[in-house]
Amino acid sequence: MPEARVETPASDATHSVTTQQVDVAVVGAGFAGLYILHRLRKAGFSAVVLEEAGDVGGTWYWNRYPGARCDIQTIDYSYTFDPELEQAWTWSEKYATQPEILRYLGFVADRYGLRRDIRFATKVKQATWDDASERWLITTDNGASVSCRHYIMATGCLSAPKPPEIAGVKDFKGEIYFTGRWPHEGVNLKGKRVALIGTGSSGIQSIPLIAEQAAHLTVFQRTPNFALPAHNGPQPADRKTMFETDRAGYREQARWSMAGVPYLQQTVVSWQLSDAERRERFEKAWAAGDLVHILTQLWADQAVDLDGNSIVGDLIREKIRAAVKDPEIAAALTPHDHPFGAKRPCLDTGYYAAYNRPNVTLVNLRQEPIKAITASGITTDKRSFDVDVIVFATGFDAMTGAIMAVHPISGRGGKSINSVWANGPQTYLGLTVAGFPNLFMITGPGSPSVLSNMAVSIEQHADWVVDRLIALREAGFTTMEATETAQAGWARHMADCSMLTLHRLANTWYTGANVPGKAQGVMPYTGGVGPYRSICNEVVSRGMLGFRLKGPDGAEQCNDGEIVRLQPDVRLVLNMLAEMNLPPIETMGAQGARDFVAEFNKSRPVGRPVGEVGEGMLQGSDGPLPYRLYRPATPGPHPIVVYFHGGGWVLGDQESDDPFCRDMCRRTGMIFVSVGYRHAPEHRFPAAAEDGYAATRWIAEHAAELGGRSGPVLVAGWSAGGNIAAVTCQLARDRGGPPIAGQLLVCPVTDCSFDRPSYTDNATGYFLTRGLMFWFWDLYCSPADRTDPRVSPLRGKLEGLPPAFVATAEFDPLRDEGIAYAEALANAGVPAEQLQAKGHFHSSFTMVDVVITGVSGRTKMAEALRRFAGLPAQAAAEIKRRTAPAEVNAAAK
Repeated sequence: MPEARVETPASDATHSVTTQQVDVAVVGAGFAGLYILHRLRKAGFSAVVLEEAGDVGGTWYWNRYPGARCDIQTIDYSYTFDPELEQAWTWSEKYATQPEILRYLGFVADRYGLRRDIRFATKVKQATWDDASERWLITTDNGASVSCRHYIMATGCLSAPKPPEIAGVKDFKGEIYFTGRWPHEGVNLKGKRVALIGTGSSGIQSIPLIAEQAAHLTVFQRTPNFALPAHNGPQPADRKTMFETDRAGYREQARWSMAGVPYLQQTVVSWQLSDAERRERFEKAWAAGDLVHILTQLWADQAVDLDGNSIVGDLIREKIRAAVKDPEIAAALTPHDHPFGAKRPCLDTGYYAAYNRPNVTLVNLRQEPIKAITASGITTDKRSFDVDVIVFATGFDAMTGAIMAVHPISGRGGKSINSVWANGPQTYLGLTVAGFPNLFMITGPGSPSVLSNMAVSIEQHADWVVDRLIALREAGFTTMEATETAQAGWARHMADCSMLTLHRLANTWYTGANVPGKAQGVMPYTGGVGPYRSICNEVVSRGMLGFRLKGPDGAEQCNDGEIVRLQPDVRLVLNMLAEMNLPPIETMGAQGARDFVAEFNKSRPVGRPVGEVGEGMLQGSDGPLPYRLYRPATPGPHPIVVYFHGGGWVLGDQESDDPFCRDMCRRTGMIFVSVGYRHAPEHRFPAAAEDGYAATRWIAEHAAELGGRSGPVLVAGWSAGGNIAAVTCQLARDRGGPPIAGQLLVCPVTDCSFDRPSYTDNATGYFLTRGLMFWFWDLYCSPADRTDPRVSPLRGKLEGLPPAFVATAEFDPLRDEGIAYAEALANAGVPAEQLQAKGHFHSSFTMVDVVITGVSGRTKMAEALRRFAGLPAQAAAEIKRRTAPAEVNAAAK
């Protein structure tokens, strides 16, 4: 039951000194605070909202600077919880201005009678958890206090303005304004000399309007940002029709999309398009004036691949040069220090055109930094500017600033959020913090928040929190707290996700780099809105995984663990495969399985180009075998790598592993020859092993004809191909050649035993299953032959073999036998390097066009092959570039 109030209504201007007792206290009356108050009321909880401002609105209450407007189309930047509300409000523009958004939030507050439970002009001074009562005690600046069971921070991500870091601010005798705290009555700048510092979103939005009023505007810019045309006006007809045709479907698609806006993920990668096709796509997006569209819909690799991203950046730079008449000013306004989208791009409504006005001057602070603010204006290293007004558009202490400004929030043992977050925010799901029971954050660090349509993310967070409070109440629990294990796991998952994108390559408020002394790291969740929603739902379906729940009389439930152990893209791939509900491969028969795999591979993007790809025939152990040769674009001759595809000795061909061979050819600068060895059950053991050896011998003998370097060759293979590569090395040693310089074994089959833990731990759920491996073995090799070293190389003599690089995956049935082989090689005196890939599955490394997080592993493989071949190591800068994400297939994203 809701706990009884003992105080006068919150709207009463004279707050009683009596402590108000409520179920839930919420800080903030913006988009998040209003909706969560509405949900709490409907669920029967008593609640109060504490709001520093004089009315509802949150960010839109404070940010009243000229030109302030949203950068998500208002048809999307709206509440979706009530269809009648959607019918009752019509937006006047595609991108609404701050006054209209503020009116909208006021309309919502009035429609649901929310103001009566909001204490305006009330700033929280301290919040302290009391273990004995299992309640939060909150004190405010007006002497009133609140005691609550649950404490919810709905303070927004961009609501703590960043103070200026320039000496002499107090000495200035003119007017000073901050875009984040613009006077409600407005500012008359007509005929005045104005200086504006900062060209982030608020600067870019306000500069055109200030320029129209001011006698002269001087803009001080340290770092240029990308700005895209808004082309504002009425809601686009196609978007409006799409929405009105199926409102429920439109909203549901948005909830499961990557950005919270109903766009399907792009499926075409940049290298599949011609220059003309890329430009056509770009020009269409540029004309549309849609931030999410241009960020996500040009080509699938634009946010994860530096090459794909630079194409977009260069096209935008062209637009900047065309818009700004003075080439020197255009150059200063053109960003080169970060990938497009790694910082939040801005919407341009006359921004670049403003610099063509005679009353606008741009000062490049990279060339002449500000020395000080003086009584009359601003002095740089080179000159002085006398001004009447200084406007600081210097942004916010984003994500954490508003939460840490409530100082202290003290949890168990008196620990404060500020001390716990001293080295960066640590959360579970961006919603909770270990050690702070019953404390919730709406769109906190560690959630999609600022990388999403905030309206969608706010509703998802609020719904999840309130639903959990209802479940707690029904189960008789009184506290809910994240575990340290779950929180640490979420931090690892956050780091894995950030490695997928280019956000980590920019100094931006996404990472805290705009605040001196702030710990840096990508703070928002970069894995997407839909995947994040799925994870939150999974936490619940798995018995509140990662939470400790407590109740009266010692009742406790703790289902500890990490919610995501897979790499984020691996998780998406496996979820996609699970949704397809495919029949087990082993039920299809050998030819049926081959046909299925061939058809499945047709949906993949074409691999990246190499210098040359050729086909040919070579002599196998019992007749000719096909091969495909990949030659680098660099001058030869090159070392040759003989490659064997995977497929359990039954499936696969040169086409199946084509993207992997292309990728490794590019990374190594070597020739790869992919051999089409014979398959079971038509050709059982030892056909594949003997073909592998014979092919390697033939290729070594014909190296010059193939454009290769004379001398030892190298061998490589994945899965059953890794088995063939390992066996080939043993046969070459025992049969007098050919000389082999090194072996790359990727998730190899090395033994016939099924008793190792990975065969149990990863028996199902990771595409390659225990049952499928049984089937492969049965088709290829009779039980009597399985201990033969030509199929179980772990059981062979290992001394005298070439150096090896063995890659294994955590969620692979073959994991343990691969590790065992690497360790056995080392024990036999063979140089053996291991890569044990956490969060990966059997196909991670070869799914070049899908699993982006396999890039770093393939880079290490390439370096090992170069080392085996006696080639110099790649330059550090090139390794860093190649280790960055390089491929994506939107079907998985």
